[in-house]
Amino acid sequence: MANILMYTSAVCPYCMNAERLLASKGVREINKVRVDLEPEKRSEMMERTGRRTVPQIFIDDRHIGGFDDLRALDLAGGLDPLLA
Repeated sequence: MANILMYTSAVCPYCMNAERLLASKGVREINKVRVDLEPEKRSEMMERTGRRTVPQIFIDDRHIGGFDDLRALDLAGGLDPLLA
């Protein structure tokens, strides 16, 4: 299984949707970086992704984007191969 990293915060419905989608694909472990608890991590996230919003999802070292990007990737058939 691939290594999943997700920049997230406590109150984020898109983060919860991303977790549900990944769980439906068999993902049991997500390495979460809570930008609400560690503000310096938001700066790190923005530097790595060029984006300000959560979630920001990485599969292995590939930046996927947010929940909408993750869902679009799944609908296009590209998520399963990355998770394998």
